[in-house]
Amino acid sequence: MDKIIQITSGKGPLECQWVVAKVLKVFLEELKAQNIEHEMIHRENGDENLTLKSVTLQLKGKNIDPFLASWLGSILWIGKSTFRKLHKRSNWFIGIFELEGLEKIQFNEKDIQFQTTRSQGNGGQNVNKVNTAVRATHKISGISVFAQDSRSQLENKKLAIVRLKEKISALELEKLEKQILNTWNNHLLVERGNPIRTFEGSNFKTTKENKSYKKTRENLKNDLRNEIL
Repeated sequence: MDKIIQITSGKGPLECQWVVAKVLKVFLEELKAQNIEHEMIHRENGDENLTLKSVTLQLKGKNIDPFLASWLGSILWIGKSTFRKLHKRSNWFIGIFELEGLEKIQFNEKDIQFQTTRSQGNGGQNVNKVNTAVRATHKISGISVFAQDSRSQLENKKLAIVRLKEKISALELEKLEKQILNTWNNHLLVERGNPIRTFEGSNFKTTKENKSYKKTRENLKNDLRNEIL
């Protein structure tokens, strides 16, 4: 079953946007190792080069649930900011969440119903008397487009397919944006504590999980003190 997930910096600062880009790279490498296909369906660039505020992916393949079990939740990177050299904070959190209830419309030309008709308006005697105009309807979604730009029925058919695909893509993007808006709380759920994965240092190495979370809690307390000061 396909899954749509979002990797997000939440409302975190530029450092968190940098972490999103780094985590995405690791995430894609592990997808490849697990033979899980992916499609990037939305991305929001960060405030600097090589940073991302969020990215949304559709995953396809087997064993997706076990794979995501080790990813969904908050992700911690421990390291000093490369953007603010004097900043004392060293713990930066992002989140990975599943967007549920969102299905991607599958586009297949076999699902298109074509109707031909005479072109309307100016265009010459042949255009008006011959059925060169084409209406294309996507039977699954009910989306319909009309093309009469050319005097060739074949060219209008090709154009209608392109327009239909663009219209479906625009609808998908609109649905995705609404879903992201409705799940904006995901961005607020990037909590400081109990990360499902922890990375450390400029080389972005994975660290072993500290089950007691004692060290993490102490670091978080220090970060909070630094932010207050």
